[in-house]
Amino acid sequence: MKKISLLGATGSIGTQTLDVIRKHPEEFKLVALSVGKNIDLARKIISEFKPELVSVQTKKDYDQLRLEFASDTKLTYGEDGLVEVAVYEKSDILVNAVLGSVGLFPTLQAIKAHKVIAIANKETLVTAGHLVMNEAKQQQVMLLPVDSEHSAIFQCLQGEQDKNIERLIITASGGSFRDKKREELKEVTVKDALSHPNWSMGAKITIDSATMMNKGLEVIEAHWLFNLPFEKIDVLLHRESIIHSMVEFQDGSVKAQLGTPDMRVPIQYALSYPNRISLPSSERLDLAKIGNLHFETMNFDRFYALKLAYEAGKAGGTMPTVLNAANEVAAGAFLNERISFLQIDELVEKALERHNVIKHPDLDTIRTVDIETREYINSLL
Repeated sequence: MKKISLLGATGSIGTQTLDVIRKHPEEFKLVALSVGKNIDLARKIISEFKPELVSVQTKKDYDQLRLEFASDTKLTYGEDGLVEVAVYEKSDILVNAVLGSVGLFPTLQAIKAHKVIAIANKETLVTAGHLVMNEAKQQQVMLLPVDSEHSAIFQCLQGEQDKNIERLIITASGGSFRDKKREELKEVTVKDALSHPNWSMGAKITIDSATMMNKGLEVIEAHWLFNLPFEKIDVLLHRESIIHSMVEFQDGSVKAQLGTPDMRVPIQYALSYPNRISLPSSERLDLAKIGNLHFETMNFDRFYALKLAYEAGKAGGTMPTVLNAANEVAAGAFLNERISFLQIDELVEKALERHNVIKHPDLDTIRTVDIETREYINSLL
């Protein structure tokens, strides 16, 4: 049995991870978790899974849950609490499913504690990929991708040699506005943006999918996970989200990983790796029923955020940190109806243009740049 620590238990990836654990009680046990603001759901999770350690975001929630669960569960809170969950001595695997760069430091500490990392928190690698991958290499710790695209690439590379890879092809659904021209996006609403055609995801990720920043972050993440230059990482518009990504090899062969849009599949693969186990509740892929798959070249003028992400990734150093921090604040401002949809890209671009890149930043430098970028975007708001 694999014992699991879960950061972000009440989010979209977190709840689907719980569903996988729930369906395989003989394979997995949840021993530690963190939650954000959804304390009502946290209560239900604690009652059902009975974890040994729980971290919450605030002292107020800590005090409340301690009255309810302290006899059976150890409670903690704040950033120190996230780290405590991440390095919990009885866990084998850390599933990092929190949203944003808050997942970086707990991940680094978990690597130092020799935990296997199932990573769904792309901002960790975007913000500090060089630090994370270097630490994982030094500690000989495996990072298992949970994002469907990176899981697909990881699966396609099983049994292959890195030297034979020609390029990675990451697929993108196109998000909520894939059929709209850029000038048609001036008046779109938050409700419009949250209507994703294929996937059920959290609000912020759905907004990132609509701008295509989510795909840009995935490109940077793939650069670090698979150690390939950006010139060998392409994005392809694929409306059906059936092919989750592909790998092209030097001899012209292309491997693709296919499946229905169900995040529980890559989550479960990361938890059960190197084995596969049944997921009976997942809808089976019926290509005859689907009939046709469609592909289109990505238009960088239309999906401007993707262009910004490639530029930030190629610049390297602290530039991806700026990209991510600016986008988190700008996307949040749109969700709170403080700015228009197209202003998300505009704010991110302003942050990138004003920043002087720092090569090979350490953790303190990354944190400083992250904070300064957020303050700058907030000042523009």
